[in-house]
Amino acid sequence: MLNVENLVYDLPSIVQPLDLGGLFPKSQPLEVELGCGDASFLVEYARRNPDRNFIGVERLLGRIAKLDRKGRRAGLANLRGVRIESSYLLQFLLPPHSAAALHIYFPDPWPKKKHRRHRLIGELFPALAHAALVPGGVVYLRTDDADYFSQMTEVFSAAKKFKQTETPMALAELFTDFERDFSAQGIKTLRAAYQRD
Repeated sequence: MLNVENLVYDLPSIVQPLDLGGLFPKSQPLEVELGCGDASFLVEYARRNPDRNFIGVERLLGRIAKLDRKGRRAGLANLRGVRIESSYLLQFLLPPHSAAALHIYFPDPWPKKKHRRHRLIGELFPALAHAALVPGGVVYLRTDDADYFSQMTEVFSAAKKFKQTETPMALAELFTDFERDFSAQGIKTLRAAYQRD
């Protein structure tokens, strides 16, 4: 049972899929941010879109605590946080075809060649995203790392069940915490979006 005084969902099991019906007071389309950072983007996005439910996924305790604090301060009933590794939630805990959108913004680029296998967006990601998304669901990507962006676009270009689409302006204009910092330093954000069949 969800404690309404706490927006962070305490997983009863790490092998059973999430019970989305018990997570939110209203059944409405779900969007998931994999790696929500300090949750500044997701809290504002959830505030602007009360007709959708949102889950922020983050493995670091301090960051998920910020989602809880900011979301409760904003009085959001349509936001929950889950503290776990993003790839694990996507592969094992998110019910099939339950998300209208996946947001992956500024994931760890693992810049050393020997570490690139740790990147979230790799050759297996499109299949996992396809399984998680409803028909017509969209994956939204942002990064400042040109090499990682090239990898992202390559894996999705090879994924026959996805087609490239546009990021809506209202979404593109809403910055993450990293994006604000990078923009202030003159670092460009690289964006892509892919819609499943």
